[in-house]
Amino acid sequence: MAVRVVILAAGQGTRMKSKKPKVLHLVAGQTMLHWVIDAARNTDFADITVVVGHGAEEVQATLPDDVQSVLQAEQLGTGHAVGVALEQLGDVSKDIVLVLSGDTPLLTGATLSRLVALLKRTGSAAALLTAEVDDPTGYGRIIRDGWDRVVGIIEEQDASATERGIEEINAGIYAFEGALLGQGLANIGRDNAQGEYYLTDVIGYLSGRDLSLSGLKVDAEETAGVNSQRQLAQANVTMRTVLAVEWMEKGVWIQDPSLVFLAADVEIGQGARLYAGVHLESGTKVGKGASVGPDVFASGSVIGKNARVWYSVLRDAVVGEGAEVGPYASLRPGAVLGPRSKVGTFVELKNTELAEGAKVPHLSYLGDATVGESANVGAGTITCNYDGVAKHRTDIGKRAFIGSDTMLVAPVRIGDDAVTGAGSTITRDVPDGSLAVERSQQKEVPGYASRLQERRRRKEQT
Repeated sequence: MAVRVVILAAGQGTRMKSKKPKVLHLVAGQTMLHWVIDAARNTDFADITVVVGHGAEEVQATLPDDVQSVLQAEQLGTGHAVGVALEQLGDVSKDIVLVLSGDTPLLTGATLSRLVALLKRTGSAAALLTAEVDDPTGYGRIIRDGWDRVVGIIEEQDASATERGIEEINAGIYAFEGALLGQGLANIGRDNAQGEYYLTDVIGYLSGRDLSLSGLKVDAEETAGVNSQRQLAQANVTMRTVLAVEWMEKGVWIQDPSLVFLAADVEIGQGARLYAGVHLESGTKVGKGASVGPDVFASGSVIGKNARVWYSVLRDAVVGEGAEVGPYASLRPGAVLGPRSKVGTFVELKNTELAEGAKVPHLSYLGDATVGESANVGAGTITCNYDGVAKHRTDIGKRAFIGSDTMLVAPVRIGDDAVTGAGSTITRDVPDGSLAVERSQQKEVPGYASRLQERRRRKEQT
């Protein structure tokens, strides 16, 4: 018996107060919808169909190739959405249909497997996830009979005062016998406060036919739907803890999990150390034994084995094995640091490669440049790479020594073992092993200080 997965993702999410479709808001660097898709993928279920509506094209553009979508052109409720999906799926009479909500990013594949297993084991017409919460406001309430069996779900707007006091809520996640789901959808109406076809009414229909229903009570945190910015922030807090615990169990040292922010696809090597204030965004990899933080933001970057990065920002950059970055460095896209190289305090690199052992210790900007092995770039050095029309490259050779406050006007090459004098503006290539100095001749004016003091005295007397 195949399991067909239907994910409801057509709602607007007005409480988010955002132009972005609700299911595309991010939790740990990944959309809520993709967390739900991943949960379904972590099972042996047959296929996944996403029901789209509000922002349909935007949502469809994010879907993996192996996930199909169907458009709910007119949003007439959850029951209607599932019916639209079944029209595309065709005959599901011999299948199990698993219905999920696209705004439950903390849901796990293990829980979904348990739900389907419960349906099969009990032979129920439907099995649903439930949870107990202190404040059930806004949720459908689970109705049980005197034998504690699930017999229905009542939406809050249709509930009586007594029913609103029930703390067991519907998590909006169901497993149905396909044939009975089809029958249920064909026999529900929209005579309710919202004027919509409720999927929950299918539960009432099945119960009314004396068909058995099963409820799997799980932790409320896992099934929590995200409907507001506040709830989105809470989901991020929870997921941050989940991810941090997973990495700590793999041998990563984290100083304070509540102050480390990890995207879902981040990779971290055993023995790495993450200090407070570290933000590792999507596409970032940290090598074994690397030390990151305090206060590092890295996006799409690679931090090599045993490297050290602190108080710095990295965007699409590569830090080689044993290299050092910071404090207060900015590595922009295309920055590549070779093994045991160094980028120090208040240094900015863009589209620049440092070879092994090269150093840019402080107060410099290098753009569109290459720095050779063991070269040293003095404080205040700038590659003048833009002439107002086009960018040009600077090539600094092996073991070159760039004096402090050197302006390198690209295109220009500084040869191997070459030296530039401090305060120089270099506009021509410097041959290997040569010294290039470009300064005005220094002049001394004897007695200048006493004459200046005399002028000030006379001015005060007038």
